Amino acid sequence: MFAIISEDGRQYRVAKGEVIRFDRMKAEPGESFETSQVLAISDEENNLRIGNPILEGAKVEGTVIEHGKDKKIIVFKRKRRKTYRRKYGHRQDHTMVKIDKISPKSPSAKKALQEKTIIDNSESPKTLVKKAATKKAKTKKTAINKTKEDKPTT
Repeated sequence: MFAIISEDGRQYRVAKGEVIRFDRMKAEPGESFETSQVLAISDEENNLRIGNPILEGAKVEGTVIEHGKDKKIIVFKRKRRKTYRRKYGHRQDHTMVKIDKISPKSPSAKKALQEKTIIDNSESPKTLVKKAATKKAKTKKTAINKTKEDKPTT
């Protein structure tokens, strides 16, 4: 079972028991990590469910293990014939998180989804189109009548 989550503007594929490296978080080591930004979930039978854009009620929980820094990246700037050279390094902060649990759906979200589908099925698409068409026709007629009334008769 795995999930695809969105965190800090990036997407990650996570599975139970994996250790994932995220950008630096404010949580201390040992604290819990939880996100409901689940884009897709695969179950044990490899059936993939994709959200639009997220899956309602799905969530991923984990534990913050440690904070650290990546390896140093050298940044070197130079302009030719100008004797301009700048060299400095950068180490990006990161947080290591161990994924403890992937919850596909909560029971309360299931009920809300069933109620939504019942409401959607109660009215057929043809009646909705007819209602919209009659509203448009009425607005056109009233606009024409108002322009005739506004003009003075000579």
